[in-house]
Amino acid sequence: MTPRTTGISSTTDSALEGLRRDFTGAVFAPGDSAYDEARTVFNSMIDRRPAVVAQCASETDVARSVRFAREHGLEIAVRGGGHSVAGMSSTDGGLVVDLRRMNGVTVAPADQAARIGGGALIRDLDRATQAYSLATTGGRVSTTGVGGFALGGGSGWLERRFGLACDNLVAAELVTADGSTVHASLDENPELFWALHGGGGNFGVVTSLTLNLYELPAMSYVMLLYRPEDGPEVMRAYRDLMASAPDGAGGAFLYFTAPPEDFVPKHLVSTLICAVLVTWTGPPDEAVDVARPALAIGHESEVISDITYAELQCMLDDPPGLRNYWSAEHLDSLPDEAVDLFCARAPDMPVPSNSQHVLFPMGGAVARGPADYPVPWRAAPWAIHPFGVWESPSDDERGKQWVRRLRADVRPWSSGAVYLNFIGREGEDRVVAGLGAENYARLAAVKATYDPDNVFRLNHNVEPASVAR
Repeated sequence: MTPRTTGISSTTDSALEGLRRDFTGAVFAPGDSAYDEARTVFNSMIDRRPAVVAQCASETDVARSVRFAREHGLEIAVRGGGHSVAGMSSTDGGLVVDLRRMNGVTVAPADQAARIGGGALIRDLDRATQAYSLATTGGRVSTTGVGGFALGGGSGWLERRFGLACDNLVAAELVTADGSTVHASLDENPELFWALHGGGGNFGVVTSLTLNLYELPAMSYVMLLYRPEDGPEVMRAYRDLMASAPDGAGGAFLYFTAPPEDFVPKHLVSTLICAVLVTWTGPPDEAVDVARPALAIGHESEVISDITYAELQCMLDDPPGLRNYWSAEHLDSLPDEAVDLFCARAPDMPVPSNSQHVLFPMGGAVARGPADYPVPWRAAPWAIHPFGVWESPSDDERGKQWVRRLRADVRPWSSGAVYLNFIGREGEDRVVAGLGAENYARLAAVKATYDPDNVFRLNHNVEPASVAR
């Protein structure tokens, strides 16, 4: 049964005062001076007005918030980084369990592991581990929340070398729908632990998680800029390069609007360009060897440099407060026809803007990871990710159509599976595709154990087995 949402009318001043009492974080409601800032999420298309924003500072705060919401019939949203493109980290008239104050990262260098607060961002994790020359697979945007990223699978620059973020999950602490605290690991609640490897936030509020770390003493990259009309030739060269590249190589082929940076020739600034990005878990001279086929093609500009992993993670950050719409398709193959269609769709991208028209190589440790986890998209060697970002509401329909048309173009080569962190609300069929049909049924059984009323439903939702269709 889905719980009824009664909204703001159920949260009287006395009830809120009761929640605030002994709350170590902060509680905001409409009319409070900090309320608007507290309710704002990354995607400016999302403008929701929760009845309560509970900025939790402890596991006890989280448990109290969950119980309060259930007592007052309030829908619950869980916010870590607030990057959900569909705005799943907010709610109209409900309660937001906001974890941003729980952002600590404790590194255990001897164990090569880090314990990460449920509200930590990728940049918090990277900066903490960098001090020990350690790292793990993080997202490609530094302001993404680690919790939602890892629980949804976790695809990033280091995945070909170290696997997906969920492959490196060692343990997690959750507050479940009844306000209880549960520990999940291989030895404790192993079925729940399995479900957290791609099943997202369906099973509770993850207040901390522990991830494996790896030695990363050096990191470098090669960035090559080309005119957009050279895109098909360059993309084919990049495809062939990555098909045989070592696991330490990552990166992307992408189109974007050239920014006014030193590495961009002045005549290309604010125009559409295409680029090859080769990331490498080693020094620059080795990165050049990997990227040599792309370097052999005439290009407008090049950057070859060492870089810290934390800095690399910030390279493609887009600013908050813009309008976002994204999606993805995972491809079993990338023939010339698919390359041509991908490149032909680039001019439809909103320009000038912060949008990115991206192809990511997968493979390596991603493909070799545990086949048992609910991340069936790991088998695909390629992922296309139309990442639409613009300023004006008048561009909404054009931007959305660009994303949808690109997906339609490459569908003949799609595996059908999809990384759910890359998409918004695209229907139940896409959720099942992102998890796998057999996995979905198993996840539904786990959901029935830990959240039988589907309290945690503002996500790529798995309905409890008792009500699943």
